[in-house]
Amino acid sequence: MELDIEDFDALRCYLARHVGRGEPVSFKKLLGGVSNRVVHVTWADGRGWVVKQALRKLRVSVDWFSSPERVLVEAKALRWLNRLAPPGTTPSFIFEDRANHLMAMEAIPEDHENWKSVLLSGRIIAAHFEQFGFLLGTIHRKSAESGPEVWRAFANTVHFESLRLEPYYLYTAEQTPAAANFLKALAQETICHKLSLVHGDFSPKNTLVYRNKLILLDYEVVHFGDPTFDVGFALTHFLSKAHHLGKERAGLANAAALFWRVYVKEIAPLGWDTIELRAVRHTLGCLLARVAGKSPLEYLTTQEAARQKDVVLQLIANPPTKVSDLIVEFIQKIQAHAENSETLRTRTSLQPWYTHGPGYLHPRRRGFGLRLSPVGSVNGNG
Repeated sequence: MELDIEDFDALRCYLARHVGRGEPVSFKKLLGGVSNRVVHVTWADGRGWVVKQALRKLRVSVDWFSSPERVLVEAKALRWLNRLAPPGTTPSFIFEDRANHLMAMEAIPEDHENWKSVLLSGRIIAAHFEQFGFLLGTIHRKSAESGPEVWRAFANTVHFESLRLEPYYLYTAEQTPAAANFLKALAQETICHKLSLVHGDFSPKNTLVYRNKLILLDYEVVHFGDPTFDVGFALTHFLSKAHHLGKERAGLANAAALFWRVYVKEIAPLGWDTIELRAVRHTLGCLLARVAGKSPLEYLTTQEAARQKDVVLQLIANPPTKVSDLIVEFIQKIQAHAENSETLRTRTSLQPWYTHGPGYLHPRRRGFGLRLSPVGSVNGNG
């Protein structure tokens, strides 16, 4: 019978047989997203491990399957990222077990916070976005400079395709005919570009904040491919949270632009002069996929998801060519859409019987302008 690490008695016996460390003191089930079981193990000496086991069927409302052998990719990726990423930004690799589709890594001390939770609480800290841009740029630059060894180690894209391209772009294309050609072409071109190591899940959810330093987790779809997917994936999370958090909208937009500027500076030696348009396209694709794909963002309301879909379809029809322009246009359109909806809701609730006559004058809508601030000007509680 296959080991289930969420059965703590079974996990205790497994560790006793396979690891010569004495008796574990405690176990704690962690939130593993939709694709893994994850357990924190505390040992008698006070040290902690995180044991992670890949699921064959993901924990979502629709059928979504992926080979659990992707955990072997994750283990290999962590070993490489321990070398390529800035020091202290990834946990140390401990061991892997191919037969039980699991791996273990060093646990980050418990006085950490998940960066997604930090952002959703309204704490927008400029230094975090700078670190995130530098972290991604360093991984992309160093892996691109490492030669064929990295490419050969991560040439297989099957897990990325089954966990990202199919459920995000291709499924969304089926559900959204207006964007089908755009998304299918985007998926096809993504596979064609082979420039660097790609994390594939580069988001605040997979990032911990410990002593004001970001630590990156979750490497199961790492492959050698198109780095602009990571950029678009990250920007999607920043812009979706800017949409959701009205009071923090301008601050998150500025922070997203800061992330992009730091990233571009870090990869400048590579001469990737043509990637910006692809970064825009991936941002638009992911923004749509996270409201119409198999893994919708849980914090967006139904109304917000519909609004984001409408705005992104407008932008896909006439896309910007620069990331900074995309950020501005997305925020402006979200704001305008929200204000129009509020005006309509208020008018309907106050005068539900009212029918517009020929003399009706539309209420003057408050203008909204966003000017991206220079580096370091994002407000937030540090």
